Amino acid sequence: MAVDTSPRTTTWTHVDGEWLSGNPPLIGPTSHAMWLASTVFDGARWFDGIAPDLDLHCQRINRSALAMGLKPVKTPEEIETLAWEGIEKFDGKTPLYIKPMYWGEHGSPGSVVAVDGESTRFALCLFEAPLGGQGGISLTVSPFRRPSPETAMTDAKAGSLYPNSGRMILEAKKRGFDNALACDMNGNVAETASSNVFMVKDGIVYTPVANRTFLAGITRARVIGLLRQEGFEVREETLSVEQFMAADEIFTTGNFAKVVGVTRLDGREFQPGPLARKALELYMDWAFGRSVSEE
Repeated sequence: MAVDTSPRTTTWTHVDGEWLSGNPPLIGPTSHAMWLASTVFDGARWFDGIAPDLDLHCQRINRSALAMGLKPVKTPEEIETLAWEGIEKFDGKTPLYIKPMYWGEHGSPGSVVAVDGESTRFALCLFEAPLGGQGGISLTVSPFRRPSPETAMTDAKAGSLYPNSGRMILEAKKRGFDNALACDMNGNVAETASSNVFMVKDGIVYTPVANRTFLAGITRARVIGLLRQEGFEVREETLSVEQFMAADEIFTTGNFAKVVGVTRLDGREFQPGPLARKALELYMDWAFGRSVSEE
């Protein structure tokens, strides 16, 4: 029986100058992206009339494209304008995921493995996706590691990085956890399988220093800045699993769910923490306040 390829929520995609509903067939079996993974993407959010840091996500997708060897065919400003155009196609009730993408269609002359940047294609996909993370998540330390920049394209939000994240999550779920705490090749904590991670000890907020083994996210940077403005001490340091196990609280940041508290790390239980609640409160106050001030 053929697999149903229709999207699971209402979806609109802009490609080649037009908006298409559903899941349009864009990548064929000879496409470089199909078999050699020359894909990059980014993800912004729209909810309750706002799209926090949409401009920064539109800038980062072009940096990811260049890191992959692709040639950006849209300016960040053009992508942002298209995103707001696409938002108008929805009912304005359900949160949206805003996903600009670049991919390569052909390999370079003389080497099919390397992508031909001149064959770069672009699409912008928006789909309904409720904000998640309510109630907190459980984590387990993953047996798998984040690659170093010498072994993978860690400086881009590349699709090729995500199968490693996927196997982390699947392995964690088999053991009864929601997600995984991932370490770098040196055994230091990097992030979770799908978000950046913070810990709190004696009122001080810590997060793994950006060492190019993980994507130091836009929401991560925003939360660090907001907490510091509020007077909290935030340190970016090399952190061990043992430090996380001894933390007073742990929370994650990411574009998909913003700020989420951790309720369990392996055998250690955590209560919903005040710093996680404060980080989310500060983020939402900033997001809505900025929206009002710009109108």
